[in-house]
Amino acid sequence: MKLKNTLTALALFTLFFVNAQEITETKFGKGILNVVAKDSSWSMKFATRFQLLGISGWDINDGDYGKSETSFLIRRSRLKFDGFAYSPKLKYKIELGLSSRDISGASEFTNNSPRYILDAVIKWNFYKNFTLWAGQTKLPGNVERVISSANLQLVDRSRLNSRFNIDRDIGIQLRHHHIILDNFLVREVFAISQGEGRNISTGNLGGHQFTGRVELLPFGKFQNKGDYKGGDLKREQNPKLMLAATYDFNADAVKNRSNLGAYMETSTGFYETNIATIFVDAVFKYKGFSFMGEFADRDADDAIAVEEDGTPTGDIVEVGNALNIQAGYLFKNDWELAGRYTTLNFDNIVGKALEEQYTLGVSKYIAGHDLKVQSDISYTTLDGDGSGLAYRLQFDIHF
Repeated sequence: MKLKNTLTALALFTLFFVNAQEITETKFGKGILNVVAKDSSWSMKFATRFQLLGISGWDINDGDYGKSETSFLIRRSRLKFDGFAYSPKLKYKIELGLSSRDISGASEFTNNSPRYILDAVIKWNFYKNFTLWAGQTKLPGNVERVISSANLQLVDRSRLNSRFNIDRDIGIQLRHHHIILDNFLVREVFAISQGEGRNISTGNLGGHQFTGRVELLPFGKFQNKGDYKGGDLKREQNPKLMLAATYDFNADAVKNRSNLGAYMETSTGFYETNIATIFVDAVFKYKGFSFMGEFADRDADDAIAVEEDGTPTGDIVEVGNALNIQAGYLFKNDWELAGRYTTLNFDNIVGKALEEQYTLGVSKYIAGHDLKVQSDISYTTLDGDGSGLAYRLQFDIHF
């Protein structure tokens, strides 16, 4: 009887599902739902994506190459809403993270709440080529960080990005662009933010963060915003180049990686110091070939955190520099080979060895970045000695 009831319930559920489904005109990768008000007073596009990742790592120094550490995880799982409100000149974006990696970092500074919110920003095109952003979103830092994790050329971002990027923060950004000569595009961004990262609910503990970025595109725009997408999936028929530089100044910063990393606490409060970060990067694409280069440098007025009496607390600002170079070629069958070289060179006071990483990757784009399988293998050295070998395989789907 129980089996019969279960089968009956299953049949009714299946019948309901089949009858309830609707046909949509939305194409794959263009959002699950696209709605525009009848009076054109607002719009909303809803999209979702996730990445499934498998990792195997070997410690070269233990001499046992047959022994590996393997893990499987949902690397990212996101919900995204964007559109306009009242006028097409007033746009918005909301992006939520659901995976454990997305929401990690809960602390007393986030009211011990998971960090679900990635982006919550409005974008007001208030005058000609001037747009004002307000809310929480990515700061205009290194190009690799601003590229969406859904549009990366390799499985994940480089070590330069993980140790030196300035990530997301809450504040305002003023953006402008103009054309000089025939097709020479110049873009400028200036941002003022809280300086302590995303989802902070305790108010500002240190000073504020100031970020400026200039981008030069001498041959005009990339197709489909390709300067902020990995690989040359559009196979640019004319050379495209972006040269850019960012200067970031975090006044009285209380974290050891500007607005990221750990809080530098003392017995009486927080250690504060000015931290400056510089990024210089370039992106080039032509007929399936792509190149991206980045240089990062971080410095601090007083990198060693101390108590009021001058006693070191043990916290140190991670000052130093990094270089990341990667290139790839997309074949006409939508397979791509890509390689990357990254080096991290911290100042002596940080106490970290010179790190170099070599990565070779292969990708199969089934429906561009919206549906792809990527794999790469990385070899890491510390002070010139072999340290680790890692293999990754990732499936990415974006509705």
